[in-house]
Amino acid sequence: VQLQASGGGLVRAGGSLKVSCATSETIFSVKYMAWYRQAPGKQRELVAGIGDGSRTNYADSVKGRFSISRNSAKNRVYLQMNSLKPEDTAVYYCNVQGYSDPWTELDIWGKGTLVTVSS
Repeated sequence: VQLQASGGGLVRAGGSLKVSCATSETIFSVKYMAWYRQAPGKQRELVAGIGDGSRTNYADSVKGRFSISRNSAKNRVYLQMNSLKPEDTAVYYCNVQGYSDPWTELDIWGKGTLVTVSS
């Protein structure tokens, strides 16, 4: 199973962007979908996640500006980013955790999509 992220690009500060991520095939059970990001010279950090029952969690730095959602039927996860700041510039990675079958855990990463916010 592979993840394909899309939607990154260049946007001005204050603008909006939506990134999406899809699995290459249907996953038996998806428990958690998340977006991480890694800025140059920094460690990868969790941006937002969505789990069972659509419970969400966000990094403090993006609360109120970013929104994560999922389409469970299509195994897709989205990240709507509003009021973008230059410090949001990073490569954004999607992550999916679950089971590929009733006995095999799955923890997969996409290749990332670059988001650049100009000042």
